[in-house]
Amino acid sequence: MGSQDNEAVASNSFLADKSAKVFVAGHRGLVGSAIVEKLKQHGFTNLILRSHAELDLTRQSDVEAFFASEKPEYVIVAAAKVGGIHANNTYPADFIGINLQIQTNIIDSAYRNGSKKLLFLGSSCIYPKFAPQPIPEDALLTGTLEPTNEWYAIAKIAGIKMCQAYRIQYKWDAISGMPTNLYGPNDNFHPENSHVLPALMRRFHEAKVKGVKEVVVWGTGSPLREFLHVDDLADAVVFMMEKYSGLEHLNVGSGKEVTIKELAELMKEVVGFEGDLVWDTSKPDGTPRKLMDSSKLAGLGWTPKISLKDGLVDTYKWYSENVNQ
Repeated sequence: MGSQDNEAVASNSFLADKSAKVFVAGHRGLVGSAIVEKLKQHGFTNLILRSHAELDLTRQSDVEAFFASEKPEYVIVAAAKVGGIHANNTYPADFIGINLQIQTNIIDSAYRNGSKKLLFLGSSCIYPKFAPQPIPEDALLTGTLEPTNEWYAIAKIAGIKMCQAYRIQYKWDAISGMPTNLYGPNDNFHPENSHVLPALMRRFHEAKVKGVKEVVVWGTGSPLREFLHVDDLADAVVFMMEKYSGLEHLNVGSGKEVTIKELAELMKEVVGFEGDLVWDTSKPDGTPRKLMDSSKLAGLGWTPKISLKDGLVDTYKWYSENVNQ
């Protein structure tokens, strides 16, 4: 698919039209809320937002009616059913079914109702468990997925392929971005269903508040992980809406990785927990390393701006202000 094909579907400048209707699906979540704030900072005045109570994205007829009446010009798909290893293992039907419904309804209705451009957001778990490191975009579908989140991953892979199919068949400007592990204000800090970073933050915070002597962390601490502050992702989303129109999905990462042990020690420092860190090596580590190759996005001119420490400080400030609400 050469640049000629991409030019056939490239839309007008996104940033030039601040009064355009922009639908951000999932605007209350970690990702969606950050994108909404970023769009407001850029001066967008016509954001179309619907809570789950106002619009159930899993209901095809409701989504079709919404698009037919609102006709958003730009669509950003940040709505998804998400969770950590425990949640993925416990609710596999939810993770594949709900995510397939949401994205299929939105992508198809956006196309049929004349949206100029759509950006679909996925996750780094789309890649094979033993993908080359750092993971390039073309590692997609070259090997077996991590079993603990394959239901979610398969739904997200279907979303990428759906955007590509609509681009090929209809010359429609649908693009995809695959963020690395995200964190920040509005994250899910649930004790069982959260990802590693917010889960650690909560446990250190609760241990500090209760005066507990030690915090136990799963695994050996050796796996390497990459984290991106959600405000950096929101910045990348605006950048891609403006600058990118291509068949291939783009990785969005920080390009920096830390061991879970380093993350836990930095978290302990940021939270101000004075006790000991204990590693429960009977618990699984998950994927040994997961760094994304974000050089394509960097080549287009985008780089992240928020360091892990600054991001953790910012997130902990938000968490400690909202923990009791």
